Amino acid sequence: MYHHIFELISLILIGIGILGTFLPVLPGLVFCYAGILVYKFGANPDFSVWYLLIFGLLTLASIVLNYTIPIKTTARYGGSNYGKIGGFMGTLLGLFFPPLGFIIGMLLGVFFGEILHDSTDRRKAFKATKGAFIGFILGTSFNLLVGLAMFLVVLIDVILK
Repeated sequence: MYHHIFELISLILIGIGILGTFLPVLPGLVFCYAGILVYKFGANPDFSVWYLLIFGLLTLASIVLNYTIPIKTTARYGGSNYGKIGGFMGTLLGLFFPPLGFIIGMLLGVFFGEILHDSTDRRKAFKATKGAFIGFILGTSFNLLVGLAMFLVVLIDVILK
């Protein structure tokens, strides 16, 4: 009886986590992983510990990638260190203005960082900002795929019981 409650709580947490993969106000994969933990230890399934390990590592990787991918793609699209630093500072500042402050802050930070570097080359600033946006999309896509994988693993396990 109680395992059904834990299954439901787990699926709700994972669902909230999936929303959090593209709404920066929620720590998406952290919620998803919490849902996996609730499922494993609350519903008592025949659920391999390997899932916990793999999804835990993917969650940690996503936390790192969320900050490094936009920086790398900014550089790939011609951004300077000013743009990278501006993007990082904009991201931190944007966290105080949810839900979209994170992405808007990052993009504005890259743009203005590049403008500080070379005020005559707005085209380069836009190109670097485009790179940061592409990096954000790549990181968000990775998070979404991992979150959906967690959801499907739990859902399939619940259905096959």
